[in-house]
Amino acid sequence: MGDFRPRTVWLGHPEKREQRYPRNVINNQKYNFFTFLPLVLFNQFKYFFNLYFLLLACSQFINELRLGGLYTYWVPLGLVLAITIMREAVEEIRCCIRDKEINSQIYSKLSTRAKVKSSGIQVGDLIIVEKVSLVLPFPGSCFLRTDQLDGETDWKLRLPVACTQRLPTAADLLQIRSYVYAEEPNIDIHNFTGTFTREDADPPVNESLCIENTLWASSVVASGTVVGVVIYTGKELRSVMNTSNPRHKVGLFDLEVNCLTKILFGALMMVSLVMVALQHFTGRWYLQIMRFLLLLSNIVPISLRVNLDMGKMVFSWMIKKDSKIPGTMVRSSTIPEQLGRISYLLTDKTGVTRQIYRTLTQNEMVFRRLHLGTVAYGMDSMDEVQSLVFSVYTQVKRRKNNMHESRQSATKVRKTIISRVHEAVKAIALVHNVTPVYEANGVTDQAEAEQHYEDTCRVYQASSPDEVSLVQWTESVGLTLVGRDHSSMQLRTPTGQILNFTILQIFPFTYESKRMGIIVRDESTGEITFYMKGADVVMAGIVQYNDWLEEECGNMAREGLRVLVVSKKSLTDEQYQDFEARYVQAKLSVHDRSLKVATVIESLEMEMELLCLTGVEDQLQTDVRPTLEILHNAGIKVWMLTGDKLETATCTAKNAHLITRNQDIHIFRSVTTRGEAHLELNAFRRKHDCALVISGDSLEVCLKYYEYEFMELACQCPAVVCCRCTPTQKAQIVRLLQERTGKLTCAVGDGGNDVSMIQEADCGVGVEGKEGKQASLAADFSVTQFKHLGRLLMVHGRNSYKRSAALSQFVIHRSLCISTMQAVFSSVFHFASVPLYQGFLVIGYSTIYTMFPVFSLVLDKDVKSEVAMLYPELYKDLLKGRPLSFKTFLIWVLISIYQGSIIMYGALLLFDSEFVHAVAISFTALILTELLMVALTIQTWHWLMIVGELLSLACYVASLVFLHEFIDVYFITTVSFLWKVTVITLVSCLPLYILKYLRRRFSPPSYSKLTS
Repeated sequence: MGDFRPRTVWLGHPEKREQRYPRNVINNQKYNFFTFLPLVLFNQFKYFFNLYFLLLACSQFINELRLGGLYTYWVPLGLVLAITIMREAVEEIRCCIRDKEINSQIYSKLSTRAKVKSSGIQVGDLIIVEKVSLVLPFPGSCFLRTDQLDGETDWKLRLPVACTQRLPTAADLLQIRSYVYAEEPNIDIHNFTGTFTREDADPPVNESLCIENTLWASSVVASGTVVGVVIYTGKELRSVMNTSNPRHKVGLFDLEVNCLTKILFGALMMVSLVMVALQHFTGRWYLQIMRFLLLLSNIVPISLRVNLDMGKMVFSWMIKKDSKIPGTMVRSSTIPEQLGRISYLLTDKTGVTRQIYRTLTQNEMVFRRLHLGTVAYGMDSMDEVQSLVFSVYTQVKRRKNNMHESRQSATKVRKTIISRVHEAVKAIALVHNVTPVYEANGVTDQAEAEQHYEDTCRVYQASSPDEVSLVQWTESVGLTLVGRDHSSMQLRTPTGQILNFTILQIFPFTYESKRMGIIVRDESTGEITFYMKGADVVMAGIVQYNDWLEEECGNMAREGLRVLVVSKKSLTDEQYQDFEARYVQAKLSVHDRSLKVATVIESLEMEMELLCLTGVEDQLQTDVRPTLEILHNAGIKVWMLTGDKLETATCTAKNAHLITRNQDIHIFRSVTTRGEAHLELNAFRRKHDCALVISGDSLEVCLKYYEYEFMELACQCPAVVCCRCTPTQKAQIVRLLQERTGKLTCAVGDGGNDVSMIQEADCGVGVEGKEGKQASLAADFSVTQFKHLGRLLMVHGRNSYKRSAALSQFVIHRSLCISTMQAVFSSVFHFASVPLYQGFLVIGYSTIYTMFPVFSLVLDKDVKSEVAMLYPELYKDLLKGRPLSFKTFLIWVLISIYQGSIIMYGALLLFDSEFVHAVAISFTALILTELLMVALTIQTWHWLMIVGELLSLACYVASLVFLHEFIDVYFITTVSFLWKVTVITLVSCLPLYILKYLRRRFSPPSYSKLTS
């Protein structure tokens, strides 16, 4: 991307730049005006077969090789190229329009308050972005959406540079001497390191800048007005640097067709050599070889690629228009037939981490469990928690009432439980990144709703739905988050009292730390408390020693709950002041800032008091279990890859019936060395027909030392669950399955951590979740619900593959028939390299005379979609690749040779005197044979098929008037012509109809039993 360096950017003074920066222009076009045609043609002719047809067409400029009109070869080639060029041109024009729209977007520039185009923005400009839709949580902040950048649709809170908020107006930014020191451009959209310096202040002000102070390009401001200084432009934008082209996927079907085409080319070479050899290589035999290559060039059908590409477009359109799977998108229209041959389906899981909580689940979090060590509260006892919280804030009122002595002298145990529950609930209500936002509801306006904390107007905004579920739970038990800004938080008690807390520091959640923390001061008591929550694996080493944490985390995980450990630590003023000084110093560091900041925070994370465990459950999506059962019955093995802990992953796999209740499970023991891995693999080898559960760490060791042995054993399992998997490991597993088994894989996911797996798989399916569309946009296909996967594979995948197989073989048959007739004709006439059919007849044969019926095969189906869903076992037949195999290919070759020979020999035998009569008889019989063969192949008639047959026949009959140069018009009206054509056509087709009947009678295919 170039030599990127850190930069110093002066506010409002682009002319003070230290280096040249790229123009702020987005260019996603592949070509320009001068390179479009050369590059498109190059991309077409760099493939052998396209180059082969080009050479054939060019050879017609040589008189010794010319076999008729130039249009005979140039028109078909030109048609193929025209379709390709038009498709590329349309995509390029669309891309150009999109680029132009982006580059022409108008922004307000602070210096002159004038409008400036996006392409005119420079580094150092102060740009105003406005979008007022909500009351802001606190002055200077804004909400933004980054779904176009990282796929996350939740709102993110962004904070201003503190010292700029004290300026009277935004225009004063131009009057101060200040600059931003920023890191070099990079692809990391989740981190930013920089400093803000104001030189004319006394003393000079230095503030650290981080991701919370940034607004990346491609983000959308959802609320507020932002004045920002431009740091990066053009190709240095994060969005541009993160744009990469995913690997170009070529379907297995296309590879098989290419292999068959190579066989056909070999046959073409062989037949041409045989023809010349039978002439004993006399004269200029090499020219004769070239002429036979041209005469028999139809053996390699130029229309095959066009027909298949158009068929794929039809299949993609059918998927998008299916009303039973609404919202399904096809983003890669080149591989729909791949969906019909999936052997392994790899899906992420309803696990703990928020990215992988959506594929099998709805991403609707429900608070299920509060565990305090000695006592636990479930859904049926939440009212007890509510009463305990209520009692804390009503103790004073109770003491004023006349109560019995026994009631006032409650036991110490009871008081301890009340105190512990209260502390746990308060901690959960404080340690989060949730912001309450107030909207007008038609009765109350925004300002009034915010002032009075109206419950009906409040909406919680957070970067994760499980965060919101925790805050909603504390509201349900009596402690409500009613307000929050940059420096404070307000909680409302059950009695209506407002508790004010000052936010001193926030330590956001990261995937490296797996925890988040907050330091707050209680305004009523002045106490400073450090609260923290996180995953049990990291919190176990932070909290004080206890004997129940590990056991209870395991128990809750086995119930399929996401477990969070909540803790606290009280700080004195002196402790906090010391920490703050070190923390601010670390944040101002430009080099190794994250490491220094983490070190300072870790100094606080010691001997924290364990308060409670929380268990949150995600609801399974609708019909997940039936869908997985359909996939299992279809012979597809499902592997679940998750970042969750082992117990939760196992439990959820059972809940979804990925692992049946009576199925044995082998939990792969944690291994760290080669010897341990060897022993565990031997133990696993002795198990039969059991599901495998393995952790990412053990998986890494096994793949390092025993890759082949492990994959061989894992592929024999009915189900595999890999927990604690990293995104890289997910992609690695997909790649190994492809290499070791040679079978097709389908990866299903919905989060950013699934993108690498989705792009690595033969078919990538993204599930659109509540948190964004990142995986959906990177996938080949996207669905709105996991259950739609069943119909996508069983119906559309199956139909696309079977139709593609039938279409490709019929196009080959069509070309082989006329090539066989040419070969018979040449051999009868002493191996003369003379064309049987001239000019338009050759072109018309593969276009208007047979194109519509043959292409109508894309509408054919052997069973109804309801039957395909009801009997997924039908899908199993496709996994062996029987619809298109060397066996079926050979059968169609023999049929072509038989029919071509019968038609040609029959025409030569029955024609009377003039050769033009033989042409008329043979060509008419050929057209009728093709139309009858399409009818023989069709299994379920569609009205468009009938239209295609009749239209083609009508086109041929109508064109006979204009074909007097090639066909005797008077002869074709005679009875002699009609009976000869009828006899030849019957002899070529009737035996095949009889064979088809006998086969269906004595050896019917599996689907025919369901349709009868």
